[in-house]
Amino acid sequence: MNIQQRVLPSESCSLSATLHPVLQRVYHARGLTQDSDLKLELSQMLPVSRMKGVIQAAELLCETLCEEKLILIVGDYDADGATSTALAMLALKVCGATAVSYLVPNRFEFGYGLTPEIVELAAAKSPGLIVTVDNGISSQSGVERAGDLGIPVLVTDHHLPAGELPPAAVIVNPNQPGDSFPSKHLAGVGVIFYVMAALINLLRARGWFDQRGLKAPNPADWLDLVALGTVSDLVPLDRNNRVLVSQGLRRIRAGRCRPGILALLEVAKRAHAGVVASDIGFALGPRLNAAGRLEDMGLGIECLLTESGQAARCMAQELDRLNQTRRSIEQTMKSQAEQALEQLHLQAEGALPAGLCLYDEGWHQGVVGILASRIKERYHRPVIVFAEGGEGILKGSARSIDGLHMRDLLERIDASSPGMILRFGGHAMAAGMSLSAEAFPRFKHAFEQQAAEWLEPAMLEGVILTDGELMPSDLNLTLAQALRDGGPWGQGFPEPLFEGCFHLRQQRVVGESHLKLRLAADEGGWTIDAIAFNQLPVPDRTRRVRLAYRLDVNDYRGLKSPQLIVECIQSTP
Repeated sequence: MNIQQRVLPSESCSLSATLHPVLQRVYHARGLTQDSDLKLELSQMLPVSRMKGVIQAAELLCETLCEEKLILIVGDYDADGATSTALAMLALKVCGATAVSYLVPNRFEFGYGLTPEIVELAAAKSPGLIVTVDNGISSQSGVERAGDLGIPVLVTDHHLPAGELPPAAVIVNPNQPGDSFPSKHLAGVGVIFYVMAALINLLRARGWFDQRGLKAPNPADWLDLVALGTVSDLVPLDRNNRVLVSQGLRRIRAGRCRPGILALLEVAKRAHAGVVASDIGFALGPRLNAAGRLEDMGLGIECLLTESGQAARCMAQELDRLNQTRRSIEQTMKSQAEQALEQLHLQAEGALPAGLCLYDEGWHQGVVGILASRIKERYHRPVIVFAEGGEGILKGSARSIDGLHMRDLLERIDASSPGMILRFGGHAMAAGMSLSAEAFPRFKHAFEQQAAEWLEPAMLEGVILTDGELMPSDLNLTLAQALRDGGPWGQGFPEPLFEGCFHLRQQRVVGESHLKLRLAADEGGWTIDAIAFNQLPVPDRTRRVRLAYRLDVNDYRGLKSPQLIVECIQSTP
C-alpha cells in the first residue's frame, strides 16, 4: 500500500486565521477555501422546490390524504431504507393521515425493490397509493403491475435509473433525467425528507393544519433519521449532505432524537452527547443493517418508530445480538474467501484478476455485501460476491474502487450478453444483481475481462492519501478534539489522515486481532498510544515504523487522551 500526501488545490485559501493551521490545511485539501464553506446551518440546505417532481409528489400525497385512502410505504431492507420508511411513516402520521402503513420485502423471499410479487402482496391491503423509498427507479415491471391493478405509485429513490423509467404517477430522484438539482448524492432518506418537507409546505399553504386543529410539524425534527441513513448508506458528503448530517448530529447530541437512536447508541456504548458521523458508520448503521441482513428489517423500523424508551432498548438489544451473529458469519465467510483467493493466487503465479468474482454455495445472502467490501479493501480490486438465492438463482453484491463505475460496468456486460444478468442496479461504488447459477462461469469471465479493459495496472495499486505529517507538538488532545468536531467526515469528505515515522516502544495483541502500540516521536521523547484494528504484529526486530493514522480522542472512564488510529503500518529502517 502506497502512502501519499494529498495535492492541495491550486485555488488560494482564505479560511479564518483563528482556525488551527492543521484544520486549515485539511479543509483546503477538500476544496473548502473560504469561511462560508464551513457554514452548515439549515439555511444552507438546497431549497426543496429545486428537485424535479417534488411539488407533484406533494400534490399526489395531499390528494390521497384528502380522500383518506391508505398510503403504503414500500422500503428497502438496509439502514437507508429503514430510516426512509420510518421518516415517511412519522411525517404522514403527524400530517393527519388516517391510514398509513409500510411493507419491507424480505430480501430472501422477494429480493430488492417493488417487484410484481411485492405489488400483489401490497394489493391485499387495498392501498390508495404506494410510495417507494430508497428503491423503485428500476422497478419497471412492479410499477406496471401496480398500474394494472389501478394503484398509483410515487417513486422516491436516489439510485441511478436504467434506460427506461418506470411508468409511475410521479418520480422524485435527483439522478433522473432532466433534474437540475445540484446535489446528486442524496441518500434515499434525504429524498423522502425533501418530499415530506414539500408536503408540509403545501398543506400549510392550504390551511390543512388549521382546519383540523393540528400543529404544523417541523421537518427538521426528522434530521436525526436523515443523518443516520445518509452516513450508513456511504453516499458522498457533499455540501448539502454535510448540512443535513451536521444538523441531525446536533439533534442527537442534544438528546432530541428518536428513542431508538438513543437505545442503539446505548448498546454500542457510545455517549449521545459526543456522537460524530463515524459513530453512526461503525456502531449504529451495522446494528440496524443486521436486521435486514439476517432476518427482517421490520425490527429495525419498529425500533426507530417506537416512542417508548423501554421498547426501544429491548429492540436495540436484539439488533445488537443479530449484529454479533452477523459478525461471526462474516468472519467465517472472509476466511473461506481468502483461502480461495490464496489458491487462485498460486495458480495464477502471483497475479490476481483485475476484478474478483467469488461464490460459495454455503455463503449467507445477507452478508455478501460486507464480504465484498472487506475483500475490496484488502486486495484493492472491484469485487462481486455471490450467494444462493434459491431456485437456481444467485444473488450478488458488488463493491468498486475509484476509477471504475460499477453500474456502468454491469450495464456494459448486460449489453454485450443480453439475458445473462437477470437483474441489476446501483451506482458507481456499489451495486446488486442476480443471475442464474449456470451463468456464473460466463459472467465471471466477462466481469474479469471487462475490469481488465477498464482498469490501468496503476489503479490496482492501493494508495492511501494523507493530509501530510504532524509535528510532535500537534499530537495533543486539543487538536484531536478539534479534528473530531471539524466534520462531519465521511464518504467523499474523508476524515483527516496523517502520516509519519515513529519509534515502536511496545506492541501487543488485544481483543481478537487488534494491535495496541506505544509509540514515540523521537528516540528519547514522550510516548503516545495507538491502535491498529485487524492488524498482525510487526516483526519483533522492528524498531521504527511509518504510519498512516488518524488523531483521535480516547475516552476511557471519563478520562480523555489523544490516541492514534492506525490505518496502515509499515516497517522502516
